[in-house]
Amino acid sequence: MGGQYRITGNRYPRMRRPRRRGRLLFLAVASVAVLGVAGWGTLQLIDVFTGGKKASAAGAGDDCSTKAAKGAEADGIARTSPSPTPTTRAVPKPAQITVNVLNATTRKGLAQQTADELKKRGFHIGQVGNATKEFDKKVKGTGVLLGPASSLNTSLPVLATQLAGAERRTDVRKGADIDLIIGDGFKQLTQRPAADEALAALSAPRPTATTKKDC
Repeated sequence: MGGQYRITGNRYPRMRRPRRRGRLLFLAVASVAVLGVAGWGTLQLIDVFTGGKKASAAGAGDDCSTKAAKGAEADGIARTSPSPTPTTRAVPKPAQITVNVLNATTRKGLAQQTADELKKRGFHIGQVGNATKEFDKKVKGTGVLLGPASSLNTSLPVLATQLAGAERRTDVRKGADIDLIIGDGFKQLTQRPAADEALAALSAPRPTATTKKDC
């Protein structure tokens, strides 16, 4: 510069750049914010992969009864499970069953006496006499009830109500007749009241099995 102002000496004033403190502060704040967002995102991902599964498991633990109870509370109505529908077992009546009374013991007249009593109880009587060689003097129990395979769950159970403890067997034969073969252990037929009660229970309605449905 000219005039009265002159620069003397061997040192010159240096022009320093203004410090950019504001910019540095902004960068620091931005870095902290980025780190915070990254940490929050990580926590959210952990919660998704852990807490979500727990919530699903807890929801799956509610069974149908719990859901039904919640629904009932919401509706304000008491809900009950439907009762099974009873079905009547199809068994023949005594009058529809023809019984052959055969004596396998040495006691005479036992077959006729038993046949007469069965007739009073409504059964149709067929042949009355001695048992065949296959069973004669070989039945140690109260008796044997013998019939075709089709009678195993129909007429044989009905006749069994009249002689408790009798053995049930099937064979190959023509027709639906069944045999009552009297054994050595026979004393008398089951008492009439007990036999009638057993017969009534045999044909009484029974509840059918129901399948549990998913909610």
